[in-house]
Amino acid sequence: MASRIQTLLSKNQNLAACAATVSALTAATSITFLSDDVVHPLSLPWRHDGAFASYDHAGLRRGFQVYRQVCATCHSIERIHFRELVGVTHDTAQVEEMASEVDVEDGPNDEGEMFERPGKLSDPLPSPYANDEQGRAANGGAMPPDLSLMVKARHAGADYVFSLLTGYVEPPAGKDMLPGLYYNPYFPGGAIAMPPPLQDGGVEYDDGTPGTISQQAKDVTEFLNWCAEPEANERKKSAAQYVLCLGFSMVMTGYYKRFKWSPLKTRQISYMAQQLTK
Repeated sequence: MASRIQTLLSKNQNLAACAATVSALTAATSITFLSDDVVHPLSLPWRHDGAFASYDHAGLRRGFQVYRQVCATCHSIERIHFRELVGVTHDTAQVEEMASEVDVEDGPNDEGEMFERPGKLSDPLPSPYANDEQGRAANGGAMPPDLSLMVKARHAGADYVFSLLTGYVEPPAGKDMLPGLYYNPYFPGGAIAMPPPLQDGGVEYDDGTPGTISQQAKDVTEFLNWCAEPEANERKKSAAQYVLCLGFSMVMTGYYKRFKWSPLKTRQISYMAQQLTK
């Protein structure tokens, strides 16, 4: 009996090894799933997604308004300049007026001193803090992150940002929150120091769109997506032109190949036996 069992195990050694590997992987996967402490955002149908889709410029204008009135009190967008807003959210005169409302430190002048001047189109969007130390001191030691590339820096991108802005709820039973923290299941750990930034009616849109929380979150998410990829529309246009030129080149190459080789491929070679003379 023992010899039969030993023979059976030796024959099924590879099968046993595979079974052990599958069991280990299943256990590791289950451990990974059980360790998740966040709710993963749903995939939302954004208008700018797709090869032939573009940004909603009315939404970008509203999103910039939400950023200026709500987000700009703590967060910066240092990679975007006023000139990049021209033709996207406002016209040139409007952007110049907005830039002139900002006092920018410049210099040194002829006397070697720094001075303040009105902002210009070439200046970046202003930061709410003069330096990182001031930002940390105003926020309990945590520096609010820059939002220029926030959509690309987070998993799920725009879906995560929208879900985070609209996901503030009361903590479930048994979830103790430290003072100054708020429960948001989409944030890792569930405890976030940023209070709910959006409120119904907190922003009055210039075009009369109702300023609900979901509408504000959608608009500012689209604007932050544009900040991360301001060249997306031009890139899609260029890609369409490249694909069109490549397709035309392929058609012309195939036609030239058939035109060039057709006389050689369609010719018929005949062999005639020579008559030997005596």
